[in-house]
Amino acid sequence: MLQILLSLPRKTSPKFAYDYFAGELKKYLDSEEIPEDWDAKPVKVLVGKNFEENAYDETKDVLVEFYAPWCGHCKQLAPIYDELGEKYKNHPNIVIAKLNADANEVDDIDIISFPTIKFFPKNSGRKIIDYNGGRNLEDFVAFLEESQNADVKDDQVDAAKDIKDEL
Repeated sequence: MLQILLSLPRKTSPKFAYDYFAGELKKYLDSEEIPEDWDAKPVKVLVGKNFEENAYDETKDVLVEFYAPWCGHCKQLAPIYDELGEKYKNHPNIVIAKLNADANEVDDIDIISFPTIKFFPKNSGRKIIDYNGGRNLEDFVAFLEESQNADVKDDQVDAAKDIKDEL
């Protein structure tokens, strides 16, 4: 470790070196600025700076498309994804969102190809589910409805446990 410290440039601050070896440095992640109208349309626009609080919202099921503006498959998906957003724009528990992964980075999520779609279920901590279903409206809707049905079943099981505990 001393050898590494001695190899650092003289201008390197001792605090930086200490923080580095203590594992306390934060990664620098690219992010566009948050658009003023990021949540004005049915498909919410996420960037690095607002991703964490929105994707991991414990009160919402959030489906996020990670796209690149130059990607042909992303361009093909755009009207379908917009239609999906329109379908769920007033849903109290489901958010449809997209993030330009060419200009924004998020911690602990590796994007290998475009588009990549990930589901962030509510009340799950930081669980992430890779969406590998079809890329048509019907398949997206079936996936989201199934997630809502699973929530209802979980709530019913919790309620039954509560009743049993009371007895």
